[in-house]
Amino acid sequence: MSRWFRSEPMEYISLIVNEDAAHDCLADLGRLGVIQFTDLNPDLTPFQRRYVSYVKRCDELERKLRFFANECDRFNLELTSAGDQDTFVLSSTTKEKQLLESIEVELEGYESQLKELNSYSEKLTVEYNEKVELQEVLEKARRFFMTDAPRLAVSEISTNRYSGDGNDGLLANDQGRDLDMRFSSITGVVSTEEKNRFERMIFRATRGNCFVRFAPIKQPITDPNTGELVEKSVFIVFYKSASIENKLKKICDAFQAHRYSLPDMDDSPAIDRMLTENAQELVDSRTVLLKNQDTRYKLCQVLAQNVEKWTWITVREKAIYHSLNMFKSDVAGMLRGEGWVVAEHLDEAKMCVARAHTNMDLGQSSLVDQVPKPWPTPPTHFTTNKFTYGYQEFVNTYGIPRYREANPALFTAATFPFLFGVMYGDIGHGTFLFCAGLYLLWNEKANDKAKLGEMAAGMHAGRYMITMMGFFAIYAGFIYNDMFSLGLNLFRSRWAFEGQEYYAVENGAVAEPTADYGSAESVYPFGLDPIWHVAQNELLFFNSFKMKLSVILGIMQMFGGTCLKGINAIYFGEKYDFFFEFIPMVCFAVSLFVYMVFLIFMKWSINWNSRMLSATCLSPDGDGWNSADYDGEWTVCDGYQDDADTYCTPAGITCYGDDSTADLCPLDFGGSGDGCQPPNLITTLISIALAPGNVDEPIYAGQATVQNWLLAIAGISVPVLLLAKPYFISRDMASHHHDDDEEGEGGGEEHNFGEIVIHQAIETIEFVLGMVSNTASYLRLWALSLAHSELATVFWEKAMLSTLNINFFAAFLGFGIFAGTTFGVLLMMDVLECFLHALRLHWVEFQNKFFKADGIRFAPYSFKQVIADASESS
Repeated sequence: MSRWFRSEPMEYISLIVNEDAAHDCLADLGRLGVIQFTDLNPDLTPFQRRYVSYVKRCDELERKLRFFANECDRFNLELTSAGDQDTFVLSSTTKEKQLLESIEVELEGYESQLKELNSYSEKLTVEYNEKVELQEVLEKARRFFMTDAPRLAVSEISTNRYSGDGNDGLLANDQGRDLDMRFSSITGVVSTEEKNRFERMIFRATRGNCFVRFAPIKQPITDPNTGELVEKSVFIVFYKSASIENKLKKICDAFQAHRYSLPDMDDSPAIDRMLTENAQELVDSRTVLLKNQDTRYKLCQVLAQNVEKWTWITVREKAIYHSLNMFKSDVAGMLRGEGWVVAEHLDEAKMCVARAHTNMDLGQSSLVDQVPKPWPTPPTHFTTNKFTYGYQEFVNTYGIPRYREANPALFTAATFPFLFGVMYGDIGHGTFLFCAGLYLLWNEKANDKAKLGEMAAGMHAGRYMITMMGFFAIYAGFIYNDMFSLGLNLFRSRWAFEGQEYYAVENGAVAEPTADYGSAESVYPFGLDPIWHVAQNELLFFNSFKMKLSVILGIMQMFGGTCLKGINAIYFGEKYDFFFEFIPMVCFAVSLFVYMVFLIFMKWSINWNSRMLSATCLSPDGDGWNSADYDGEWTVCDGYQDDADTYCTPAGITCYGDDSTADLCPLDFGGSGDGCQPPNLITTLISIALAPGNVDEPIYAGQATVQNWLLAIAGISVPVLLLAKPYFISRDMASHHHDDDEEGEGGGEEHNFGEIVIHQAIETIEFVLGMVSNTASYLRLWALSLAHSELATVFWEKAMLSTLNINFFAAFLGFGIFAGTTFGVLLMMDVLECFLHALRLHWVEFQNKFFKADGIRFAPYSFKQVIADASESS
């Protein structure tokens, strides 16, 4: 874990290699994956680089491989895995140049063959579709003329016969000629999706002077361009004008409707002969098309077995030449590169370069040496494992840590799931989440090799985080003693109601302790006593407990973040940051906020029954005298010796009837309670600033004096935080100014000093106000925990308890509602809500105390990474 606290040390090196051995050197370094090269040719465009032709060749190979993968997808063929990525990366690359050339030749042959088959398949599909459509048009047209046309003709004749008048004899010859007139027709096929628009367009263009009929084609037709199945319909349009014919042809062309010329429908032998010939051609065309499809399928099977392997080889080769383009040729035959290497792997990098030159028997030696400082800004790199990877990405999403800065992910790995558990605390709900995490861990190996979607990949990366979230939710559930809003009486409650053995407890009854207050037997062994879940003051108690717990956890985490700021200042030797930022911040935080935590714990640790009893008037002869609730020694007061009716306090103070608590309390701490009654901590904390020196209900002696000193320390720390650092920086700038003989630089330094003052003022305001607002922000732990438990209570009472006493069916229905709402609201929405709030507490409240988040991520030249990226994008 110490390595995870700060990023890996980096070295900036210069690498000089022989041009002939450069490829093998980069191949070995790519397998090692510990170097990030710097571009030494920033002024050159990509097309002016030394190895641009090789990169173009790799791009062309990638294009062909994508084409092959798409063709395999059309046949629903899965690409055969090239094996384990680690094994492939460590495989030998000594003959990679020759391998790349052989792949180019092989892929060129496969591409030309596949393109030729695809072109031929497209032509065959078009011909086959035309024959299918013609067959359908012939059959549908013949059926229309055999059934619908005679019926329509008879209907028309009948209409003309019975709708005439006395002039029928004069027009008889004209009507006979009208019956002999024949209509022209256009037949074809149009997409069923466009049928309504097509018919509407014909009606509008011809003003209704057409007769249109449609008949659907039962079997979908394959689109030759996309390969998708398209529903089509046969149409036949009758018309009586050459101008209408021209309009119809244009409409058919606009809707991409295929038109077919048919012989005279009255010539039945010709129609039958045409149907027979077309059917035979259809069978032949289908045979050829299936043969073509089978050939393409077999070719794609061969390609599917090698596409992923070829892709990995191509991207590996492309990464080599892309990195070589960053090298500079200072001397003929030699290449020079610079970059960052992880310090502990420097010797391995040197061995890789030396081995590559030795294998090629080159006389010129290579050189790998450290570049003297000043260096560019080093990148940040953390060595992570399966568990820590998710938390590191959690932090990197907000910002990359600065080089060698304290890594927030180390603390986030513990505090994030814990704070989530505080908000989501429930044994039952946490168990579901924990089991979901265990399921992801069980399928870890399978998911590592599978191609997952974005959401599934995210859950797989955070599988350990999800498991820890579930674990801490269960832990917090045991602390709250809460399981689906019900308390578990695991260790027997330390409180009991009268008559509870006989289920005869009345509403409003008071529970009595089963053991003496303060004894070991009176304390519930782990978590909260289940009696609180049935008490009338349940909500009041849980509110107080969870609110104080939220404040304690929040201040502890924020103070820890402030301490990390001081650790960073010490590590980087920033003395001004340590003395004039960290020290004042710690003083301010301790004086007000850590002191508040101290008061909470102190109030919890005091036996208030004993203190309150010490200021209570009792009769020495009464039953309450010598009670075990009082921790001190019982003393009879002097007044009782004179008068037996006199009341005394346990400390021996005589009661006169009009005494206040301060008069009777033996502690003499001051204030109205004098230390014998529990204080309101909120009022106490407000009084520190608004009423210095006035403590109405003190807890310990001298509390007012201590709080005055703390207020003074907090007041002094703010101006020190605001002014000290800019003052000392300005003094250093002034001393440098006197040593500088150049003119015209004073204004620039003054401007820089102004920026420093403004920056420090922002830093001061952000910290002082942030401590207040961030402390309030941590109350979301209380709010979400309370909301979770109350929602669980509502779902249980309204869905289950209200239906249990009705009948079996109502109880069954109620359980379904309870399970559905629990799953949808508490196991889905509330998990996301608590996750996001815990995320915000770390990104804003914790990390802003020390985290700069302006680092540069280490992007090593690594074959494993480029292959993983290629696999994700495919």
